[in-house]
Amino acid sequence: MTQIDNKKIDSKIPQGTLEGKWTNYKDHQKLVNPANKRRLDVIVVGTGLAGASAAASLGEMGFNVLNFCIQDSPRRAHSIAAQGGINAAKNYPNDGDSVYRLFYDTIKGGDYRAREANVYRLAEVANEIIDQCVAQGVPFARDYGGLLDNRSFGGAQVSRTFYARGQTGQQLLLGAYSSLSRAVHKKQVKLFTRREMLDLVMIDGRARGILVRNLVTGEIERYAAHAVVIATGGYGNTFFLSTNAMTSNGSAAWQCYKKGAMFANPCMTQIHPTCIPVHGEFQSKLTLMSESLRNDGRIWVPKKLEDAVAIREGKLRPTDIKEENRDYYLERRYPAFGNLVPRDVASRAAKERCDAGYGVGNTGLAVYLDFADAIQRLGKDVVEARYGNLFQMYEKIVDDNPYQTPMMIYPAIHYTMGGVWVDYELMTSIPGCFCIGEANFSDHGANRLGASALMQGLADGYFVLPYTIQNYLSDQINVPRFKTDAPEFEQAEKEINDRVERLMNIKGTHSVDYIHKKLGHIMWDFVGMGRDAEGLKKAIADIKELKKEFWSDLRIPGDKDKLNVELEKALRLADFIEIGELMAHDALDREESCGGHFRLEYQTPDGEALRNDEKFAYVSCWEYQGEDKDPMMAKEPLDYEFVVRQQRNYKA
Repeated sequence: MTQIDNKKIDSKIPQGTLEGKWTNYKDHQKLVNPANKRRLDVIVVGTGLAGASAAASLGEMGFNVLNFCIQDSPRRAHSIAAQGGINAAKNYPNDGDSVYRLFYDTIKGGDYRAREANVYRLAEVANEIIDQCVAQGVPFARDYGGLLDNRSFGGAQVSRTFYARGQTGQQLLLGAYSSLSRAVHKKQVKLFTRREMLDLVMIDGRARGILVRNLVTGEIERYAAHAVVIATGGYGNTFFLSTNAMTSNGSAAWQCYKKGAMFANPCMTQIHPTCIPVHGEFQSKLTLMSESLRNDGRIWVPKKLEDAVAIREGKLRPTDIKEENRDYYLERRYPAFGNLVPRDVASRAAKERCDAGYGVGNTGLAVYLDFADAIQRLGKDVVEARYGNLFQMYEKIVDDNPYQTPMMIYPAIHYTMGGVWVDYELMTSIPGCFCIGEANFSDHGANRLGASALMQGLADGYFVLPYTIQNYLSDQINVPRFKTDAPEFEQAEKEINDRVERLMNIKGTHSVDYIHKKLGHIMWDFVGMGRDAEGLKKAIADIKELKKEFWSDLRIPGDKDKLNVELEKALRLADFIEIGELMAHDALDREESCGGHFRLEYQTPDGEALRNDEKFAYVSCWEYQGEDKDPMMAKEPLDYEFVVRQQRNYKA
């Protein structure tokens, strides 16, 4: 890959102390007065926590908002799958928490590969999120005295995670949806469901609109605005099997990349340690069991190889293994944090035990998550009150009662820390194109701590973008509304139609899922939990071959001008193939281990990630150069003013 080491990247981080940067920014930003807001149109793509909160907030402020979602209702956005909780440093349990501690835990959890200023702002506004959501009626759990309750999550030694049983994401999304619905009712927001963004339209170098496919009629529709906000989530489905919803995709972000937006840290994907293991070749997705289960559940495998073999052969059940013959390996290896180590650490530890032959289940790719101690200590009623819906979901999928038999779990692709590059204002390298939530790269570095996705989505939508977007729109008030018959819209639609026509005319022999599964195997085997130079080079070569197969032997049934799910999937897979190749290139270039990016060649003697701060303390920012041309990489240095980088230690 060609690299540009000396390119100037303006992250627009304000001056001042760490605690004063966000206040300083707001004190000096440009504003748009209420009368002028009515003259400005903003497109928001996505209705998850980031998109719904942003659309509702901008609408209430007086902007004309057009909000698009791929689902039939905003309530079906994938944010509902974030079950465990949302972080904030309220310090209600009086256990020593603070905004700085939340900031530091997040920076450390990301293995010191995130921007200081962005992460501190995230920690700073988190408390406001809780107040906002309580005011909306989100039914957070409360303790006996009526105060909001907290529980623990990985990577922290305090209890700062607010939760609503095992359905926090759903309840928070309903709160954002109620705000969005109010704005729709007041005609501040126009909502467009069952639309998928296919391209970003630029006029004179600025983002001025989008093209979408109506997923019911098959029509291509054009929409114009003064600014575009992308809030479409991550690209984890590149791996085919992931915890993401089937419609989750990276295409909106990828089209922005192809129009000039930089794509940052694409190799930094998260493996979640608490997922239901793969059970068959015909599986289409994986199910996440919330990290909250690690509060009271204990993770173990048999100490004796013969016991693990007997379990795999069906000769023993986990309840047959005596306590002294169980290896609670996280508690053994990380005594200070135990089962609440960060996700990347827990995932690698599970893989190590399974690779060594101690895995359970019929595949040997599973470990136990056991609630026997919690049930004995707290009582079944308390455990059921905390996790009942998760236990019920597990039993429906696995057909085993987790109150009586330990759950089986194994790591799976879950979240993408990489994404579209944005500056402090959440604007991409394309003027007028903003990116929020999981779709951007900004807050989590090389690994996201649990309960931080909901925090970032709502922080961006409610408390950051409504300020920063005004700084851009303040000089757009005299720009007249754009017409969708402009040549740029015509050209964009022609390119989409040409792409669709090309796909429909392949008339090959293989289905989209057949090719996507092949991509998934390449990604998991070589760009998954453990990566090395040889495997990454093979992945790049294999993906190039798969791309040729895709464009020469794909079969799409049906009609392009009508409802056609296979065509939708094909358009996304074309992007996933390119995303996968860039991920492999980025992983090959980054010759260190950090967070979820684990290069087998770069590890400590005891198997932990070994960073190289001297050479790789930067954000890798990839720029598109054209079809079948290698992208170029620029580097945004991560200069830490307020934190001293250290080797992560969760043992003491």
